[in-house]
Amino acid sequence: MTGDSASRPTPLALKLADRIGRIGPIPVADYVEVCLQDREHGYYRRQIAIGAEGDFVTAPEISQVFGELIGLWCAVVWQQMGSPASLRLVELGPGRGTLMRDALRAVRLVPAFRDALRVVLIETNTTLIDVQRATLADAGVPAAWHDDLKEDAAPTIVIANEFLDTLPVEQLIFRNGAWKERLVGLDAAGDLTFLDGLRTADAGLPPGLPSPSEGDVLETRRRAFDALARTLAKLGAPMAGLFIDYGHAKPGYGDTLQTVARHRYAGPFEAPGEADLTAQVDFAAFADALHEHGIACDGPVPQGEFLGRLGAVERASRLMAANPARAGDIEAAVARLMAPTGMGGRFQVLGIRSVDLGLLPALTPMENGRHAT
Repeated sequence: MTGDSASRPTPLALKLADRIGRIGPIPVADYVEVCLQDREHGYYRRQIAIGAEGDFVTAPEISQVFGELIGLWCAVVWQQMGSPASLRLVELGPGRGTLMRDALRAVRLVPAFRDALRVVLIETNTTLIDVQRATLADAGVPAAWHDDLKEDAAPTIVIANEFLDTLPVEQLIFRNGAWKERLVGLDAAGDLTFLDGLRTADAGLPPGLPSPSEGDVLETRRRAFDALARTLAKLGAPMAGLFIDYGHAKPGYGDTLQTVARHRYAGPFEAPGEADLTAQVDFAAFADALHEHGIACDGPVPQGEFLGRLGAVERASRLMAANPARAGDIEAAVARLMAPTGMGGRFQVLGIRSVDLGLLPALTPMENGRHAT
């Protein structure tokens, strides 16, 4: 359909056009939610998107070093918590289970930590659950699957790699001196397109943003971030976690909503339901939501810096020495994860924690202490 790019009429595109034709334009956040989570045609309900044969590749699929270092990070945090006898290790959006597999393999070096673990994977895609079960079949650690994050009194560590960007994003657009909610409607040909809402919207601009100009777009996940922060605040204490995603440490204007299919980026109306739909993460806004619910934050720091502090180069060197035939591939994979002009700079790492825990490993205090508790 039109808008920013032409698209073919997928089953979900036809379903959306029918819905909009009956009830009128819908908010961008509703469009994103339907594209990703529609029970019949939603992308995350039916696709195995990750991997060379899928639509995109995540850090755990690039190098085992990524998951191994996160696993050892979790072990150090467990010790920081006082080495509780039982710990829930939760992963939000675990993909193919690769990160968790590599993490659990690495923590064999810390048997007491491994013995304390109960793994919980939060996943809505039944096909991916089957893949995850197969990936973790020999992990030797109890694992359970849920479609949402549930309260539990046990101490908890949460890991979320490329999860925040899947949450529905709202868009506001500045027109004639006022913010309007951006909607998804139909053009004269019946194709999906962006429309401006009629009512003035409350942008709730974060501090530090310059005055907007005509046509500026502000993306916000206020509702989604608040709901997630509220859930995290109800988890057992002590609690800690890592959120890793592509985005920015400080708020700004810009339309970053796009589809990803077969490792190619396109406009947001291409192949609804059959391509990933994503937008960059505003880590400052997420940290604000967490702080409002009594959760402290560390960072964010660029992914490359975080992995470097955890010893990624040293771990890669040991792997290369043990596997000389694959040394070039191992080196290239880790370099891809850490490159400042690539994933190492585009991806940010935010630590979250109960207020009674100190600064988390390999992270830094939040700038100016603005979000710290």
